[in-house]
Amino acid sequence: MPTVLTDVGEAEVAATRASPGLWLKAADFARTTGYEVKPEGLCKGPICVPVPKGDARFVDDAGNIDAVAFLRYIGNVAISDASGDIWAFGAGAGERAQTLDTLEAPDFELPDFDGKTHRLSDYRGQKVFLATWASW
Repeated sequence: MPTVLTDVGEAEVAATRASPGLWLKAADFARTTGYEVKPEGLCKGPICVPVPKGDARFVDDAGNIDAVAFLRYIGNVAISDASGDIWAFGAGAGERAQTLDTLEAPDFELPDFDGKTHRLSDYRGQKVFLATWASW
């Protein structure tokens, strides 16, 4: 079973068929990408990407979705190891640029020295100093 890594975590999925892409059942596709199959197309929240009936690039006759082909079609990143056992899905350049334009840091949570968890969103509207460090 392939493993999919995304910005929200990791999930094991059952590939429905072998191909250059990663064909998933609709439930696994929604769980790993956030896009749901609706009559108007593949939708994430209020945004829908129309998929014409019979367009075998993304959806087969059984309703399985090629997650890789779809994500690349909308400009997102989908890569795998050589065996196709591990996949990573990420935002495309357009989505990352749009996020940077807002100048709003993504929400995250970290524990303090006493173990109490703090979320950045708890401090919205207040000035916050973020200090980061990396050894590399």
